[in-house]
Amino acid sequence: MKSWLFVHGWGQSRQIWHQQMDAFPAAEFINLPGHGQRSERPLEQWTNALCARENPGILIGWSLGGLLAMQLALQQPERVRALVLVATTPCFCRRPDWPHACHDEVFAGFEQALATQSSTLMGRFFALMLHGDALSRQQYQHLARTSVDRRRPPTPRALATGLQILKQTDLRPRLSAIRCPVLIMHGMQDAIIPLAAASWLQQQLPRAELHTFDPCGHAPFLTHTDTFNRTLEDWCLNI
Repeated sequence: MKSWLFVHGWGQSRQIWHQQMDAFPAAEFINLPGHGQRSERPLEQWTNALCARENPGILIGWSLGGLLAMQLALQQPERVRALVLVATTPCFCRRPDWPHACHDEVFAGFEQALATQSSTLMGRFFALMLHGDALSRQQYQHLARTSVDRRRPPTPRALATGLQILKQTDLRPRLSAIRCPVLIMHGMQDAIIPLAAASWLQQQLPRAELHTFDPCGHAPFLTHTDTFNRTLEDWCLNI
């Protein structure tokens, strides 16, 4: 396994990938700027946070992490051997010509969580991530306990920068320039980014394939771990 990089989403940290860390011990799991006690960086340097590797790598990006991975593939294609886009989208927020987006009220909830610094609201976001999964209460509580780094939460500035990226970024006009192989992995009941966004990505990216999980919400790597890990490994080893 050479130069695999896992990139987490908004409000989380590398800990969200804890069920992949044992399965892919040679991979790198990074914290984005301002997350998990990593030093903060200005907005324009967030994509550069993925550029530490010398050789072209396979980027596995979840949600916001997938958006950043696509940006890097467009800006510095020589650094990206392949992309794995997990529950992500080229345009997170709704536009007049883009219905396949996060609902306005959901995004408003993210902004409210940031404004109030409410742990309750952040907890609701985690619950929304797993909405659509067939989990028992015990299973949900276990994931909530093991998947979030509560000792090192993201800084308010990091959360604000992440929301700014989600609100402003629209990669749709440039997507066809991504020529590397792409695996898209998406839950069919995702309550944050609709499945239609993943289907649109598959149609626009020249070398993309789509794998769906059912029943599944926004974090298939947490709730369908064995299938996710096996699909990821098989695809990456055969590109």
